[in-house]
Amino acid sequence: MLDQPLPAEQCTQEDVSSEDEDEEMPEDTEDLDHYEMKEEEPAEGKKSEDDGIGKENLAILEKIKKNQRQDYLNGAVSGSVQATDRLMKELRDIYRSQSFKGGNYAVELVNDSLYDWNVKLLKVDQDSALHNDLQILKEKEGADFILLNFSFKDNFPFDPPFVRVVSPVLSGGYVLGGGAICMELLTKQGWSSAYSIESVIMQISATLVKGKARVQFGANKSQYSLTRAQQSYKSLVQIHEKNGETGAKIQDLDTWKA
Repeated sequence: MLDQPLPAEQCTQEDVSSEDEDEEMPEDTEDLDHYEMKEEEPAEGKKSEDDGIGKENLAILEKIKKNQRQDYLNGAVSGSVQATDRLMKELRDIYRSQSFKGGNYAVELVNDSLYDWNVKLLKVDQDSALHNDLQILKEKEGADFILLNFSFKDNFPFDPPFVRVVSPVLSGGYVLGGGAICMELLTKQGWSSAYSIESVIMQISATLVKGKARVQFGANKSQYSLTRAQQSYKSLVQIHEKNGETGAKIQDLDTWKA
């Protein structure tokens, strides 16, 4: 595996090892928005870490801290100090973010777990076919967003989160069987511990549009599952390691670092 971004390759939705119905990522990715996390301010005159965060989200952060203290007292600590500290920082940064406050996406912790996030992509490019599909989906099912799930391991941020599409069922956009996403950014070889989670969220949104993702109306929703997504991702990684190939082409990844 190379350290630098690799050329776009072909990935199918149902089986990454199949060569049928391959799709190719457009080469002109230079217009993708780039997101950077601000550097830490010097200790002198440093603002409170909670500045710019709404009361509702501050309450969520406080609840997480309370749960962590209780787990510690009960001897039921999960995760690692390193991962927990970084995820708390990521969540604070998101709660302060203008993209978050502006309604581009929403974040919810699954069962109050800092290691399991549901992320709703609430806005995609309004000129895209995917945006139009989501408007139709709202009329049909009352939901006009793409639901992603992010799961983090104890060694985060040194390993990427596992990300999958939960709903709706999509075709194109480098979405594989089970809802896994075929992106270099989400592989161990393409990941950097410096990337922010907001950067990843916005890149996925842009890649879905660039890959011409479409909502599959009437599709069997049960085809998207964690187990199947993990199987598809494992197959993708095996192909990547064998052939030196990857999914969506991501350029200038240094601009996505924290």
